[in-house]
Amino acid sequence: MPGAAHAQGEAGAAPDYSDGSVWLCRPGREDACAVDLDAAVVQADGSVTMDIHQPAQDPAVDCFYVYPTVSVDPGVNSDLEIGPEERGVVHAQFARFSEVCRPFAPLYRQVTLTALRAAMAGNGDAMSGGALAYGDVRDAWRHYLEHDNEGRGVILVGHSQGARMLQTLINQEIEGEPVQDQVISAYLIGWNVQVPEGETVGGDFSALPLCTEADQTGCVVSYVTFRDDVPPPPNTRFGRSPDPANQIACVNPASLTGEGPVMLDSYLSNGSDGYDMATQSWTETQEVDARFVKLPGFLSGQCVNRDGAQYLSVTVNADPSDPRTDILTGDVVANGQVLTDWGLHLVDMHVVMGDLIDLAESQAEAYQDR
Repeated sequence: MPGAAHAQGEAGAAPDYSDGSVWLCRPGREDACAVDLDAAVVQADGSVTMDIHQPAQDPAVDCFYVYPTVSVDPGVNSDLEIGPEERGVVHAQFARFSEVCRPFAPLYRQVTLTALRAAMAGNGDAMSGGALAYGDVRDAWRHYLEHDNEGRGVILVGHSQGARMLQTLINQEIEGEPVQDQVISAYLIGWNVQVPEGETVGGDFSALPLCTEADQTGCVVSYVTFRDDVPPPPNTRFGRSPDPANQIACVNPASLTGEGPVMLDSYLSNGSDGYDMATQSWTETQEVDARFVKLPGFLSGQCVNRDGAQYLSVTVNADPSDPRTDILTGDVVANGQVLTDWGLHLVDMHVVMGDLIDLAESQAEAYQDR
């Protein structure tokens, strides 16, 4: 594994965000956000209908997205070439937000999946590339504010490494600054956001509280996801705070009040979406060719606090007697073994994507009505 300096050389020069080629998504273009997002709706009886994606016409607000660790480039930091892994994860995690907002998604020299896998094997330090990655995200944000925002409200969306980048951006560029008033919400998914036990503000953020109402603005939605029957193990990467005074934020987009399990409005990927998950059979009655699949009543979830861990606990409501699948993929697997310390990290956003879109719409309307 090369050192950080060598890796930064491989990653190339800093991006010029006035160049459209270093944006995965910008409004009004045919790009990674302008794709077919229609979903097959598979009912428990095996019947299939279609859920048609309808992008908003001239939306009043923006969304700014930072994608998770997907690059398979060599070295610690990625290059600035758009690969299938970046496109795929945008399709799965962000493009659907075009129902609510103008989409902005910069490329950045992220810490690569290559470096992460090497670090997990004890070879190298993936974190050494974090400063370079953050510098790109900060520069993209500054360019967006200066050249594109025009005073509009904006929803921040990030998963995993992307959520980490946005957490730092909020700390350094947003909280306490005039632009804080323009932040409709921050969706920081699949990352350990810390708050004092029993509180909604404090810990990682000094001003932005956790969201507790669907029409609340200027707040944070964050959670990490585990199966209800595979809770965070002692060596978990997510769900436990190293500070005994804090706990990990869990805001269920399907039920911000956090009262009991509720059905989740999921959009599951039918094949690879940047995370290289295999295609599966959804129903015995027919083949499903759509890029995304909805399974009404299949998943339910609630935020829980168990054994010192706080997380979104997801239940698969399987019925072996019906023709619909009983399988939820999304675990991290290495050498044929499920890594339970990651939980359902690969589908953190998929399992509540419809709920996230509904929440974004409610918060955007509330922001406009202020």
